[in-house]
Amino acid sequence: MLKKVFGSAVFGVEATTITVEVNVDGGIGYHLVGLPDNAIKESNYRIAAALQNNGYKIPGKKITINMAPADLRKEGSAYDLTLAIGILAASKQIQADALGEFLIMGELSLDGGLQPIKGALPIAIKAREEGYKGFILPIQNAKEAAIVDGLEVYGVENIKQVINYFDKGESLEQTIINTREEFAKNLNFPEFDFADVKGQESIKRCMEIAAAGGHNIILIGPPGAGKTMLAKRLPSILPPMTLKEALETTKIHSVVGRVKDSGLMAQRPFRSPHHTISNVALVGGGSYPQPGEISLSHNGVLFLDELPEFKREVLEVMRQPLEDREVTISRAKFTVTYPSSFMLVASMNPSPSGYFNDPDSPVTSSPAEMQRYLSKISGPLLDRIDIHIEVTPVPFEKLSDDRKGETSVEIRQRVTKAREQQTKRFAESDVVHYNAQMNTKQIRKHCKLDDASMQLLKTAMERLNLSARAYDRILKVSRTIADLEGSEAITGAHISEAIQYRSLDREGWLG
Repeated sequence: MLKKVFGSAVFGVEATTITVEVNVDGGIGYHLVGLPDNAIKESNYRIAAALQNNGYKIPGKKITINMAPADLRKEGSAYDLTLAIGILAASKQIQADALGEFLIMGELSLDGGLQPIKGALPIAIKAREEGYKGFILPIQNAKEAAIVDGLEVYGVENIKQVINYFDKGESLEQTIINTREEFAKNLNFPEFDFADVKGQESIKRCMEIAAAGGHNIILIGPPGAGKTMLAKRLPSILPPMTLKEALETTKIHSVVGRVKDSGLMAQRPFRSPHHTISNVALVGGGSYPQPGEISLSHNGVLFLDELPEFKREVLEVMRQPLEDREVTISRAKFTVTYPSSFMLVASMNPSPSGYFNDPDSPVTSSPAEMQRYLSKISGPLLDRIDIHIEVTPVPFEKLSDDRKGETSVEIRQRVTKAREQQTKRFAESDVVHYNAQMNTKQIRKHCKLDDASMQLLKTAMERLNLSARAYDRILKVSRTIADLEGSEAITGAHISEAIQYRSLDREGWLG
């Protein structure tokens, strides 16, 4: 007897429905076809034990299972429940006339319990698009899938519940979530607050500008100056995520199985990979492509601490994602694309010893060592970082001061107001949403300078030996500074401040 059960495979951040055809006929054998990987091929052992421990069995007949489309590679253990229910229905051990109305996914334990799966959210979205009535999956993933409206989601703890639902008509508890209420409930304020940072007022100002315009930023300073502390607090002053951004972010994290019990991610992600990371782990890929750290940072912050310690080839693979805000991974038979619109925050010591430009510490590195250290960061990568700022150690007087600084809430209000101006400015564009994303044409349109400001910029570039790449970056940053002040025109004061944030372009740093 032939039965069809429906599951799903996730490629990139999109799901594809998989039809599992199970045929039980005379003879002996177990044949699984349709490009399954080893985890799926091993499923018959888990299925046999789970059925045995719940009063059922794999029939001693010829079982042929096809996972269609047969030319699409399937991976993972999430098809255990799909296959098991198909075998029971095809061997007439249960009546399951409503199988065609549901997507069924779950990994089986030997006692019939269900383990969580990856990609529940994109699978649920696809199930709704294709008109399925419901989605049966492990209870651990139920909240995540229930974010999707218009789809009945049933979280189950063991295979017995699924069998009784189809065979005996016993009810399953539907998981229902009001997505907007859940989003509002999870929109709590981040753990880290700028009020905890002593001193560093100029650096806080710089971080505010970066957040307001979506600018990538690099912090240069000796060990213990507070670079990491400042970077961790950047998400707290970024504008709150919209519901659309929250769904996009949750979808990516769902693919790698990192969605928490709350279901919907309402906080902007902050990722801080170690400097030993590989280029595949950073940008994504592998035999079965998975999103990397830059995609897990989508709509949030990617923090690269001690930037020169990263392998140069690892840093270079970021250049295209920083420009295009997405990563495309190509294989012989398919191509997947992951979104990667993130703010890059990097930190570095000014020299191998860490104390170059520190008046209280001697320089122990030779000029050749310093040049070798700094040259690990390529010009094209720096070309994509708008703001360079030097961070100096905080003096004892400020460290011991009990007075609280300005809170992240207050800073975020100004940042959000500036972002609203940019949203109106770029309302006609589907690609550009804030100042850091402006192309050359938009810079010329929205960053016009009067004669005095233009002369100031020209003089600064000549006297400070600023590189040509600094020109557009200064204009973008000055546009953001003007937005924070609510000014439509860019003045000389805005240009002067923006010029300060190009430390690594000056002669004596990278040459």
